[in-house]
Amino acid sequence: MHGYKRIMVTGGTGFLGSFLCERLLREGNDVLCVDNYYTGSRDNVLHLLDDPRFEILRHDITFPLYVEVDEIYNLACPASPVHYQHDPVQTVKTNVHGAINMLGLAKRTKAKIFQASTSEVYGDPAVHPQPEEYRGSVNPIGPRACYDEGKRCAETLFFDYHRQYGVEIRVARIFNTYGPRMQTNDGRVVSNFIVQALQNQPITIFGDGKQTRSFCYVDDLIDGFIRLMAAPAGVTGPINLGNPGEFQVRELAEMVVEMTGSKSDIIFQALPVDDPTQRKPDISRATQQLGWQPKVNLREGLERTIAYFEWKLSGGVKNKLDVRNPPETYPHLAAPNLGLTAPEAAR
Repeated sequence: MHGYKRIMVTGGTGFLGSFLCERLLREGNDVLCVDNYYTGSRDNVLHLLDDPRFEILRHDITFPLYVEVDEIYNLACPASPVHYQHDPVQTVKTNVHGAINMLGLAKRTKAKIFQASTSEVYGDPAVHPQPEEYRGSVNPIGPRACYDEGKRCAETLFFDYHRQYGVEIRVARIFNTYGPRMQTNDGRVVSNFIVQALQNQPITIFGDGKQTRSFCYVDDLIDGFIRLMAAPAGVTGPINLGNPGEFQVRELAEMVVEMTGSKSDIIFQALPVDDPTQRKPDISRATQQLGWQPKVNLREGLERTIAYFEWKLSGGVKNKLDVRNPPETYPHLAAPNLGLTAPEAAR
């Protein structure tokens, strides 16, 4: 029996998936990265391609996949309203058909399987902060339902496969997460504000800016994933993973303007339909069962994320390798080029 694990990450070239692939490789596992590149990018994993334990497969999980694995992390699904509302039917298929296909694979291979669920299962909550016991307030026919209800149905499938077939499952409900490798056009609030501020464009706030969010830095979230997957068999979740620090959206905008030295004005537009007015995780369960708490505060995380977007928007002119891939992460790999010219990459 091999001492390492063969682990598959669906959505592995995306924002979260690429960081997860790195972490799993660093721990000595074989990693199969599966993605159809709908929102992911090969650029996010270019620096991993020379690792003999890393493999990429272009595949859409709405179709069955036949591979041999020990663990599955199911992250495949567009996560921002701009992307998941672009093709809502496909979003539902990814959540539901994708869950069925990945659970079927886990059942056949007896693999442990992780589902990346979302705080959006709580909808616009009537309970604050949101504990896992809260069943949510979701509009099943609204424009966000393809994602919200799709994720809720995926959770149903995970627990039914667990009860009916004995599949070992883990379900994490992810709250707003940010960091390097977010797309410049993904429509999420942190990336939107940073890109607008760096370009001195008006910063657009939807609503009055008093709605709240809790922002978790990507490194903290990935640590939560690993801890949940390694937890005893009885710890199935769902478990909230997010930073309980709560900020008004306007506070975030003002912080980004100040940190970037931007000349941007803040403007207000109508709040989208079904956009939640409050979002804050109760992480008591994660703390008790996983020994997990986020460590990176918002200002520290924003510094790293702003530096990444400066590099990204400069077309790679500014050398931000340390932001994207800390050199200590992969001592056995050459430093990634990431589109920089040779002199810049060698600095």
